[in-house]
Amino acid sequence: MENKITLTEVVERMLSFDEGEKASMLGIGPMSKMLIKASMLLAKDKDFPLMFIASRNQVDADELGGGYVCNWDQQRFAQAIKEVAKETGYDGLYYLCRDHGGPWQRDNERQAHLSETEAMALGKKSYLIDLENGFDLLHIDPTKDPYTVGKVIDMDVNINRTVDLIACVEKERIAKNLPEVSYEVGTEETNGGLTSSDNYELFIKKLTAKLDEQSLPHPAFIVGNTGTLTRLTENVGTVDSTACKTLSAVAKKYHVGLKEHNGDYLDDAILLEHPALGVTAMNVAPEFGTVETQAYLKLIEVEKRLHGQGLIKDVSELERALKEEAVESGRWKKWMVDGKDKLSAEEIFKDEKLTLLITEISGHYTFNNDRVKKEIQKLYQNLADNGIDGEAYVIYKIQNSIDHYVECFNLKGLTSKLKNMQ
Repeated sequence: MENKITLTEVVERMLSFDEGEKASMLGIGPMSKMLIKASMLLAKDKDFPLMFIASRNQVDADELGGGYVCNWDQQRFAQAIKEVAKETGYDGLYYLCRDHGGPWQRDNERQAHLSETEAMALGKKSYLIDLENGFDLLHIDPTKDPYTVGKVIDMDVNINRTVDLIACVEKERIAKNLPEVSYEVGTEETNGGLTSSDNYELFIKKLTAKLDEQSLPHPAFIVGNTGTLTRLTENVGTVDSTACKTLSAVAKKYHVGLKEHNGDYLDDAILLEHPALGVTAMNVAPEFGTVETQAYLKLIEVEKRLHGQGLIKDVSELERALKEEAVESGRWKKWMVDGKDKLSAEEIFKDEKLTLLITEISGHYTFNNDRVKKEIQKLYQNLADNGIDGEAYVIYKIQNSIDHYVECFNLKGLTSKLKNMQ
């Protein structure tokens, strides 16, 4: 896409909107190729820009461990999105975004308690590969420090690491004559605590001063926590409207956008007020993976019913495959509460209700497993033989989930509006 508006320019234009025309952007976790397809079909219809926010666990270089989503590294991820855009006829704005990039952001790096030097080197290597593969936004987040677990990382340490990482990327970008890239900085407090406006502003002041010393670009987004916290299949935090309004005003003063993370499962009343409160963007990821998993489970139910009527002889083993692969993956542990993350697979399989819950919240981690892929195709074929388009149903359910954000965030028509602004 020639002369694509950068995300920095998008934020600048959105900050200039009049009160009655405000919007909030949506960052979509690329949990599967199906989700990307559903997103592009919806964006094509409703004319809004897409931000695909990939964590290092989801998409990363093979030499750094690869990604669990479709086994994508940065190159395959970028290529897959191009292919889906061509397949769907989508020629609107889309942005490849690194979510939570930097040191210790891969689970194995944190579990290995890598030294700061080792972790920073790996974080930089990942960013440079992002850069070479056309990523538009890099989230600089050096706060997953295994040596400060349970503590808030020192602000100056965070800022120094952030500037070091941006300086490294910019040096490489300029040396290779690559296009400008936008940055996102800061991180949410994972305990659900609010970001204070005083600390938020102090962080921005100190960071921008350090960036200016080295003639480095200012970020497009600065993350602030307004109370969101995702657990299981709900948002257990309490979103503070005053915090949204206050933090967005602070961010706007420095010509950057407030970015919220962990926006999954929020009530529409909360989402509807986001544009008015000045929240520039919000990330949603696990919710879309859960919706896709639930769609497969519903199709499995249909398959069973048709089997009961003698219309399908050889049913798929998708239900068993999803449940076993999801539980045995162990990736559900970070979403659990009440000590259930300590349970063994054997204990979980004895509890049918808990097994289903774990499948719903972590089924998306298994979509690329050969066993699961094989059974999905068998399910689709069984349904197709009876006149049911299973893939179309899955896309429909994902689109419904995305669409309520589109409506609440005033996103319809935003692409054309941004392009028409000078």
